[in-house]
Amino acid sequence: MSNGNDDQFRRELVEMVPSLRAFGRGLCGNRDLADDLAQETLMKAWAARASYTPGTNFRGWLFRILRNHFYTVAGVAKRFVAYDPDAPSHVQSTQATQGSGILLEDLQRALATLPVEQREALLLMESGLQWDEIARVMECPLGTVKSRITRGRAALKRYMDGPIDMLPGRDAGRQRLES
Repeated sequence: MSNGNDDQFRRELVEMVPSLRAFGRGLCGNRDLADDLAQETLMKAWAARASYTPGTNFRGWLFRILRNHFYTVAGVAKRFVAYDPDAPSHVQSTQATQGSGILLEDLQRALATLPVEQREALLLMESGLQWDEIARVMECPLGTVKSRITRGRAALKRYMDGPIDMLPGRDAGRQRLES
């Protein structure tokens, strides 16, 4: 690869850093580990730049490198632990008055409750990949990707909407059923 191609490759890598960090954080639930995943992805991509075919899906190529590295490290080193949204360090002790910040935290907790396959599919979709690209990155059939995204969205909606018992008008109907 010529030096001009290396410069272009480097620019494209730098543009992808925020997306790689976000995807990594979604996979492992830890900012520091996500940064490590992104950095390792950048190093592996740079080392393998000669194998990348210009004009193909660069974003998908990088996400696949990150995903494969995550599963290799998680399987071999057992370095990543499941995110526990009920851990004392994650539970608020007072009612918050902020709106959007709390919603974001709720969404992060909701994502952490999803099975990793659903969370991964949703994060890839939010990163801008098309369904067929997600299927290639995740190495599974398109129908499986659609199912994971659909189930993940439904689970997120249930989590964000809260328990049905808390919705207005639900108590009266429930009491009638129990009588």
